[in-house]
Amino acid sequence: MSTDPRMRDGIETSFGGVAVRGDDVLVITPAGRRRVTALPKGGPRAGESGRDAAAREVREETGVVVDVGEKLGEVSYVYRRDGRRIRKIVHFYLCSFVSGSTVDHDHEVDDARWMPLEQALTALTYDGERRLIARAISRLATARDKARRVY
Repeated sequence: MSTDPRMRDGIETSFGGVAVRGDDVLVITPAGRRRVTALPKGGPRAGESGRDAAAREVREETGVVVDVGEKLGEVSYVYRRDGRRIRKIVHFYLCSFVSGSTVDHDHEVDDARWMPLEQALTALTYDGERRLIARAISRLATARDKARRVY
């Protein structure tokens, strides 16, 4: 059995963030994959909670510090590693911008940038991540409506 904290029973678990600043979302281009536009995500370290892993991965891959909010959903897919099929589940949280600059992203990423949420609905490479953006837009609209009613 693997000692990797991401792996359990042939399932790999990762955590990511849908980081929002106003009407923009933070997206990445993973290193060496110039045609991929994705959300920041990665595996937890030993003893790290999902929320903490999401915050750390966003910070490392984008240079941006976020406040991790509610769980937004998950994306599941299968890929091959060393001839084995691995089922991967990525749990995403809705996050809000706190500070930082995308120029401070790490070596795992060729580019980190802010993109309008509406544009991300079609620009993200993976269908599951595009669905998360739609869910984020809906939740943000609901939260803004509630805030307007209070004032």
